[in-house]
Amino acid sequence: MALQIIDHNSEDYKKMVDLRYQILRKPLGLTFTAEDLEKEKNDILIGCFDDDKLEGCCILTETAPGTVRLRQMAVSAGLQGKGIGRVIMAFAENVARDAGYKKLTMHARDTALGFYEKLGYSIVGNRFEEVTIPHYVMEKDLH
Repeated sequence: MALQIIDHNSEDYKKMVDLRYQILRKPLGLTFTAEDLEKEKNDILIGCFDDDKLEGCCILTETAPGTVRLRQMAVSAGLQGKGIGRVIMAFAENVARDAGYKKLTMHARDTALGFYEKLGYSIVGNRFEEVTIPHYVMEKDLH
């Protein structure tokens, strides 16, 4: 298993967009627009690979000085529950710390709350709907 930063618009990025579509968007009947993908060019794009196969990914987007938001966390369907998400999160937190961020936030799907709580994230605020399903803002200090 190799974790790495992915370059926007690279072949690995195309694999990442496909994985995110299959896991996060297609089940909701949603797609990505060209504008959605263009906005990611300045984000930190993280992938977890086994040889050349992308097994999981996430995106870190700066939202304020010192704060980065985790977005589009996805693990291949047959590999969920095998620790890949935990490894990706640890890597993402280290990348964020190394880049000088003090806090990591996210909009977590309600079905993923337990996963993130086990990793030290706390719910801040009330439930809200995003991409047609319930979410909560969660955050963690990165010190």
